[in-house]
Amino acid sequence: MANGQWFPPDWPERIRALADGTLEPVVPRRAATVMLLKDTGGGPVVHMLRRRASMAFAAGAYAYPGGGVDPRDDEHHVAWAGPTRAWWAERLGVDEAAAQAIVCAAVRETYEEAGVLLAGPTAGTVVGDTTGPDWEADRAALVARELSFAQFLERRGLVLRSDLLGAWTRWITPEFESRRYDTWFFVAALPEGQRTRNASTEADRTVWIRPAEAAASYDRGELVMMPPTIATLRQLAPYGSAAEALAAAPARDLTPVLARARLDGDEVVLSWPGHDEFTRHVPAAPTGGASA
Repeated sequence: MANGQWFPPDWPERIRALADGTLEPVVPRRAATVMLLKDTGGGPVVHMLRRRASMAFAAGAYAYPGGGVDPRDDEHHVAWAGPTRAWWAERLGVDEAAAQAIVCAAVRETYEEAGVLLAGPTAGTVVGDTTGPDWEADRAALVARELSFAQFLERRGLVLRSDLLGAWTRWITPEFESRRYDTWFFVAALPEGQRTRNASTEADRTVWIRPAEAAASYDRGELVMMPPTIATLRQLAPYGSAAEALAAAPARDLTPVLARARLDGDEVVLSWPGHDEFTRHVPAAPTGGASA
């Protein structure tokens, strides 16, 4: 392949089915992912993980910590610092309960997969080391969904620091995919005193890497990524510090990016509005060896 762009092998067949009306789109599940940044002498680096080769979806692809929203976090108000739930609701384009759940998902997934917790005992503090056995027991309970994030915060007397997050972009999995997510991407800075670790059962490697370096490795076909990941890396590359990226977040457009598939003669043209580099041409009828 010319670059590290990843497509599921069943996409051509599903695109054709969507185009001819025989495929009913799956309703996307709400999700959140976090681009965790830290400053270095050479500029900010972002924390990325590589999905295990055994994963059914995007095996071997590099991504950020993230995952689905827990519906339980819609229902239970948590101790909250930073912009109000109403502010977040307007920013994310959802109601207040959903806004809380999406922000909770961003913070929870960062803790579950990277061991970094954007919460503290007060509205102006963040916890320090989270690597002890008692923390690990709670993290495992969160991963197993035995404990909701709201319950976790309440049990530990912690305040969620929504002010440490910036909403960056929103991507919705294409309509022809069998597993769909409506994903809000956030940016955050690694809190002082905390450190990342590979806490995810879905990843076999984690790296801190400059966004421009990761993008260049993708362009050379060395790192495999899905379109939202490489798109956000290119967007982060111009910023000289984590603080600059966070400061830019409130002005960013959160109009959802949704891939479109259309018939054009004997081809299906797959495109993402505003992201021409991902345009893909797929035979409209099956041919020997055709793949996405």
